[in-house]
Amino acid sequence: MTAELALGTYRCRAIPEAAVRAAASGAQWIDTAPNYATGRAQELLAPALAARPSLRIATKAGYFTAATGADAVNAGVLTEDQAVTGHSLAPDYVRWQTGRNRAQLGRERLDLVLLHNPERAHPGDRPALHRAMREAFVVLEEAVAAGSAAGYGIATWAGLEEEAFTVGELLALAAEAAGGQHHLVAVQMPVSLVMMTPIAQALHGRGPLPAAAGAGLRVMASAPLHGGELPGMVDQELADLIRPGLTPAQACVLAVASCPGVTDVLLAASGAPHWREAAEAVDQPSLTAAKLREITGVLASP
Repeated sequence: MTAELALGTYRCRAIPEAAVRAAASGAQWIDTAPNYATGRAQELLAPALAARPSLRIATKAGYFTAATGADAVNAGVLTEDQAVTGHSLAPDYVRWQTGRNRAQLGRERLDLVLLHNPERAHPGDRPALHRAMREAFVVLEEAVAAGSAAGYGIATWAGLEEEAFTVGELLALAAEAAGGQHHLVAVQMPVSLVMMTPIAQALHGRGPLPAAAGAGLRVMASAPLHGGELPGMVDQELADLIRPGLTPAQACVLAVASCPGVTDVLLAASGAPHWREAAEAVDQPSLTAAKLREITGVLASP
């Protein structure tokens, strides 16, 4: 089954308009973070969310802007030294940021709170990183118990690929944090025809995607066009190999949406034509595993 298209707001230039357009096209999820759009993304999304209560929102805790860091210091949840780093998994900060997210988004309950690139917290020190993540998960379990979050997870760039943590370890840390039944429900990670290791692994039943799917986790594929660079790297010949009649951008999106285990493809499409083009791609029948193997083989060859 082909994954669904969701709005990612990291590189989105016209967030309010993009949110309205995505909702009108049937998208169910919008992904954001407190540091996106120089700290304004969540407030820019609030009107669209207020008008469409059924839209689901995924936001984050981890990275923050300098202004947010100063507010966190004033609130007593970060020291000045901690604020300088621009990233934290400290429990007091995660608790405070989750509440701030709710206020900025205008939502009493957040559908999903993701720890943002947790591998940034203790690079090269897996035990310290896992302790920090478990402590943050405790806070997020508290948020679920209080009704202010429906679930949580992680949004990573390199953590899974570099094995700073595995899906199994994430689930174990969440179970420890919850003292049993946990509410870790999602992982977000880059999947594209540039960062195609997860695709290649999944086609052999290995790696984070099958592990996440086996645990019933939502898998949000970020950067499917590699920051907009991929359509310029994929020629029409390769696009036609993927699926005749598609543009290079559509072919790239369909490849990610067809990857086993991926449930949502995050696209930061600011303009109507780009969103419509991607929506037409995910409406296509999913690529077969054999076709995906052929594509990754072609791209992996010198």
